[in-house]
Amino acid sequence: MRLWAVAGVVTLALAGCGGGDSGPMRGQLMHPEQLEPADFATSGLPAHFGDHDPHEWEGLTPALYSVHGVDAARYQGPIDWYSARAHGVHFAWLKATEGGNYIDPGFEINAPRARAAGVPVGAYHFYYFCRTPKEQAEWFIENVPRVKGDLPPVLDMEWNHQSRTCNRVPDPATVRAEIMTFVDIVSRHYRTAPVIYTTPDFYADNDLGSLPGLEFWLRSVAGHPSERYPGERWSFWQYTGTGVARGIGGTVDLNTFAGTPETWSVWLAQRAQ
Repeated sequence: MRLWAVAGVVTLALAGCGGGDSGPMRGQLMHPEQLEPADFATSGLPAHFGDHDPHEWEGLTPALYSVHGVDAARYQGPIDWYSARAHGVHFAWLKATEGGNYIDPGFEINAPRARAAGVPVGAYHFYYFCRTPKEQAEWFIENVPRVKGDLPPVLDMEWNHQSRTCNRVPDPATVRAEIMTFVDIVSRHYRTAPVIYTTPDFYADNDLGSLPGLEFWLRSVAGHPSERYPGERWSFWQYTGTGVARGIGGTVDLNTFAGTPETWSVWLAQRAQ
């Protein structure tokens, strides 16, 4: 298995994103000031973050890492990025597109606000198995501007068993080929390669570890990635989908970067657009 390294210096110290339907933003959101203090005191999480459905973390916990961020979509509504940044949010990926005809309205709202607040922000695409990778790459490019300093794009690869419009389940070789087609097209446009977000079942079902040169963002909400993806190198770990963060309404996915603040600066310098 080929392992991806961040500038040759990031190591494992000591991961959803998710798709969804095309409905409107939620009208009623629970804002952080409405939450009880206990929501921000979950064992194993870093300061300022909490979890509505906490895992009992032991051993290698998210709190061991220094650089944390969020991924969000329309569900979170407008985000107070100044508050989020002041309370430990170092980066954010926002859902921008899905398939070949859907745009998440949250991206247009929150991406400019994140940039204004000094939070590095990027866009992610939720993959739809009933469109070609070329169609989807072109749809992403059409709707996500190339902005200097933004995070690299993300390709969200996971099974979408709840889709009402697509029941295609391609074989592993086809999945890997479609990933690489998308990566090639998007890399050439943004001049930086996408990060690949995935889940334990999708990673194992499709032998994603056999793909060369990919940088992974791994979901693992009940254990360290080393337990669910043995031997794989990762740059980002999604450790909960029911997180609490200041400035963000409702629940939000929480993530950490694999390295130190110093290697985070190196990663940004090399991977930002």
